[in-house]
Amino acid sequence: MKNPVEADARPYPRRWPALGVLCLSLLLVVMANTSLIVALPDMTADLELRSHEMQWLVDGYTVPYAALMLLFGVLGDRVGRRRALIAGLVVYGAGSLLGSLADSTEAVIAARFAMGVSAAVIMPATLSLLVAIFPRAERGKAISIWAATSGLAIALGPLVSGALLANAGWSSTFLVNVPFVAVAIVAALALIPPSRVESRQPLDYLGGIYSIVAIGTMVYAVIDGFHAGWGALQLSLLALAALTSLLFVRRQLRHPAPLLDVRKLADRAVGGSSLAVMLLFLSAFAVIYYVAQYLQAIFGYGPLETGIRLLPLAVAVTIGSLLSGILMRWVSGRWLIVTGMLLGAGGVLILTQADASSTYVSYLVALSLLGLGMGLSEPPATDTIMGGFSESELGAAGGLNDTAIELGGSLGIAFLGSILATTYDERLADKTAGQTAAVPEALRGQVDGALDRAADPVGAGAGVAEHLASDPSTATLADALMHSVTSSYAEAVATTSWVAGLMLVVGAIAVALILPRNLRGGHHHTDGEERSAGADGPGGGDGADSQHPKQRVRAGV
Repeated sequence: MKNPVEADARPYPRRWPALGVLCLSLLLVVMANTSLIVALPDMTADLELRSHEMQWLVDGYTVPYAALMLLFGVLGDRVGRRRALIAGLVVYGAGSLLGSLADSTEAVIAARFAMGVSAAVIMPATLSLLVAIFPRAERGKAISIWAATSGLAIALGPLVSGALLANAGWSSTFLVNVPFVAVAIVAALALIPPSRVESRQPLDYLGGIYSIVAIGTMVYAVIDGFHAGWGALQLSLLALAALTSLLFVRRQLRHPAPLLDVRKLADRAVGGSSLAVMLLFLSAFAVIYYVAQYLQAIFGYGPLETGIRLLPLAVAVTIGSLLSGILMRWVSGRWLIVTGMLLGAGGVLILTQADASSTYVSYLVALSLLGLGMGLSEPPATDTIMGGFSESELGAAGGLNDTAIELGGSLGIAFLGSILATTYDERLADKTAGQTAAVPEALRGQVDGALDRAADPVGAGAGVAEHLASDPSTATLADALMHSVTSSYAEAVATTSWVAGLMLVVGAIAVALILPRNLRGGHHHTDGEERSAGADGPGGGDGADSQHPKQRVRAGV
């Protein structure tokens, strides 16, 4: 295990067990995003969270995760990909342990922040190690398994969190990570070979600062703007994000060893695939966000029951990814990506028919189609992004792919969640205008306050209806109010799904126009020249050294 993978011309013999370690690491960091969906109500009640504290609990993980991935991906190439993975796992485990012991809001937010920083190290390292370990002939299958894991984690997060909450407190959702982190670290030392890039050029730290400020301020401004309103702070942050983005692009075009070769984004294959990944996760995270709320507040399912009913999405992602891995050998990657996006759009658009009488079957079909579409699209898109960069740029490629995933998910919850909340508030206000007037004066302030609650509005409305039902003097109002809550939220889901579904349809058309027609498993042709997908073997390159003579892949961590 002291011999670097780049030093051996033969395929690494333990590459498939090593892939299991990479997938376990990926599973941990992606699940932390969605497990909070079902744990948040318990945390809110126990810690007495206010609206802005709840937002920071979510954003404390999301913002550093999205902002740091590009820099940490490139840094991992330099210091050693295995070393970066293990360091990230250590910090992730420490953050999880801190979260499990936390008894204050500030401590939980600090734990989530530490986990977000470590996730930004782990996720690009898993992808760059995968590409370094697997030969070209097997890489498509390996990436399909990696992509299936990322999609699987989206739905497994609520399931695992729900199972833990059924028998223990919310702190268990942090503590459960620790033994898996320990297993991943030991397995990484035993199964993953060292791999790194050695370059005589200094790392572009100033470019890294620009990228952190640009992505971090943009993500936070969008989330906060849709949550709290577009005031001077949010608009100033967006302006700062735009300015630092321009400075980043300018520096990358002039630096001899840029963090990210931004010219690659103009490449039709890389640019189109990045857009596809971002739009897919934008829709997926938003759909899970509002479907989970509906299952808990309207259908009355507990955390575990909700997680089980979200599982079809994970199963469908797995099936779609494995199917995509097989089809990538014979079918154009462009066809797979676009078809998957349209399937996902079809699943989301099914939810436009949601109403107060909708059953779980409608959500089952929608989740299954969305998952199948994600599974078909993500592997060829990720393979194309990674294949568009040389062996010495795997960290940047992984950072770009993973930033697209996290950026899409964050913007999806912020933008579509805002449409959901606004539509729900408007419909509920119209439907309950006469109903709340009939509530006894002693309870009216309590009812109005609960209905206006910023956090979990549908849960607040359902809770008010249950409270009214328990009082004989107001029991007759409970059914009418609950029907108003249910129909208002169903209408909000339908409206939001129209926006999400049409975004995917328009995005699929745009991606179809952008991607080259003969996209095949990471290889594509542009202007008559065949462009390689990257290294032909686990460590050598059919283009790495020729494209970047000053940066060579070499031995040792």
